[in-house]
Amino acid sequence: MITCERCQTENIDGSQYCDECGAALPGTASSGKKYTSDDGGGSAAGEARVEAAAGEARAGGAGQDGASGAHASSGPIEPVEPPAERRRGPAEVIPMRQSQPVAPARTSAVGQARSHVENSAARRASSAAPHAKLVIHRGRSVGKEFPLCEDESHIGRWDADGGIFPDVDLDADDPEAKVSRRHARITRRGGQYYIEDLGSTNGTFVNRGRRLLPGDRQALHDGDEVIVGKTFLKFQVLQS
Repeated sequence: MITCERCQTENIDGSQYCDECGAALPGTASSGKKYTSDDGGGSAAGEARVEAAAGEARAGGAGQDGASGAHASSGPIEPVEPPAERRRGPAEVIPMRQSQPVAPARTSAVGQARSHVENSAARRASSAAPHAKLVIHRGRSVGKEFPLCEDESHIGRWDADGGIFPDVDLDADDPEAKVSRRHARITRRGGQYYIEDLGSTNGTFVNRGRRLLPGDRQALHDGDEVIVGKTFLKFQVLQS
């Protein structure tokens, strides 16, 4: 065994350089001028040895066999690749940072209301001409009209979180919230109109008669009065 004078590491017989620090071992002709990729696997000591070897090569030092100095002085010096770069494995590759999705900003209640009004107006403008309408005839919004353009129209109050946007939206006309989100539905079948309650809390009434049972369809005619919660509406047919 050969003991390194620099770090006191024991090396096997015949070694010329210390496996730990790279220094030339006692009794060898070389004085630390040859370094290979096995000198440190990318450690700080290995990189130091590479820089030292490059410096000695630039100075025209001798190689392992004593003739490297003459070779270095007779031609350009080839760059020495750091061991860490040659021995880097897939596990050492640092992955690129993935961009994180940005959570959409929460829409304020005012923004939701504005968007709902705009969407409702757009639906009415793009749909077919209304065939009937409901008109508030008692309460805070007397005269306000709700056109019915489809064969099936829902009465209730809008709820952005629940995705509820009724055709007849009484949210702004029902300050006591007596109208349910999904309150009632008016359908047209072969020119005949029907209304049914959808399980509302405060009920649906036609011409102040009995309260409609949920799912029980009641015939609806031109001029009938429809009461949902505390909102009084007049049903009018516009075209047959």
